[in-house]
Amino acid sequence: MGSHDTDASRRRTRRRWAVFASLAGAVLVADQLVKTWVESSFRLAWTHAPVAGLDAPTPILGDLVRIAKSYNDGGIFGLFGSSAPILALASLAVIGLIVVYQSRTGRTGPTVLTVALGLLLGGALGNLVDRLRFGHVIDFVDTGIGSLRFYTFNVADSAISIAVVLLLALSVLGDRWRSADPAASAAPPSTAAGSDPVGR
Repeated sequence: MGSHDTDASRRRTRRRWAVFASLAGAVLVADQLVKTWVESSFRLAWTHAPVAGLDAPTPILGDLVRIAKSYNDGGIFGLFGSSAPILALASLAVIGLIVVYQSRTGRTGPTVLTVALGLLLGGALGNLVDRLRFGHVIDFVDTGIGSLRFYTFNVADSAISIAVVLLLALSVLGDRWRSADPAASAAPPSTAAGSDPVGR
């Protein structure tokens, strides 16, 4: 019985790591491919009002969604100003924490936690690659109505945002999600409780 439980636990852990790595890899590849296309196809553009030397945004869904390429040497959505080296180091630290946390929760945590961590890792890696290659992040998605515009962002930022929403939802609905997740429910209660602080 114990051997069977151990084998099942190992298979569950391998599946979780496969989901985690696949999502992170997919986000990273998609982010870099789209950024490469944007970088080669568009010039820098203004967002709120015309600026000399910058192109007008390219409409995708009218004024609601546009492509407006910009270079961001700050954090996600342009926050934290010109601090690319510090943000690169911070990104490396965050990436390490994500992998460590996944290693702790990969067997007992709910599947949605693995999904969130995979998206978070892929987004962090996507923007880190930009900072290491260029010293800035390529942003290009411009959303809003008229002069009311949101921060320009990219695929990596979108993945990070989705991950944050999932983590917030998990903090509220963790027990409910765990009871609906056969893999998480199969873990020994004492182990599961100690390994998944987010899901409590």
